Amino acid sequence: MFGGTFDPPHVGHLVTAVNVRHALVLDQVLLVVANQPWQKLGSRPISPAADRLAMVEAAVRGMDGLAACDLEIARGGHSFTADTLAELAQRHPGASLFLVLGADAATGLPTWERVEEVRARASLVVVDRPGEPPPVVPDGWDWTHVEVPRLEVSSTDLRDRVADGRPLDYLLPGAVISCVRERHLYREPT
Repeated sequence: MFGGTFDPPHVGHLVTAVNVRHALVLDQVLLVVANQPWQKLGSRPISPAADRLAMVEAAVRGMDGLAACDLEIARGGHSFTADTLAELAQRHPGASLFLVLGADAATGLPTWERVEEVRARASLVVVDRPGEPPPVVPDGWDWTHVEVPRLEVSSTDLRDRVADGRPLDYLLPGAVISCVRERHLYREPT
């Protein structure tokens, strides 16, 4: 499970998912689109969940072992990882669940809702880039470190690029660029 706002999903997200899948020999990495990301609400406007899901679906179309997941959207309300992991465990009894996080998000685990449930249900996969200091993970977590290529891509910059009319080529998959244009997303600077 690789959860996120994905507003928009970019090549950095895909490189992370592909590299984690390869490093851990996973059957599938689900890109779980947050319905209402409780840690970001009020900090900036967030695109409608249906638009973000459509972009993730476009991004992973035809990619072996990657899939868009709408569990949090279908559930509605605030998106909590503990709820999503519980639902995945129910849908896939006996499956080993992994939670993919960036090193920065891993340091914030103690602030998560029902973090003990998350710890009990999933092994943690912490990703970072070459040359960064080793990840700091709170004590008591079963976790694996996966290094992914350094790509300086940010969703904030991409939203601003759309608003300013700057190129998106090679930063977003072509299908995501088409989706952004068709849905008229990010017309205003963030």
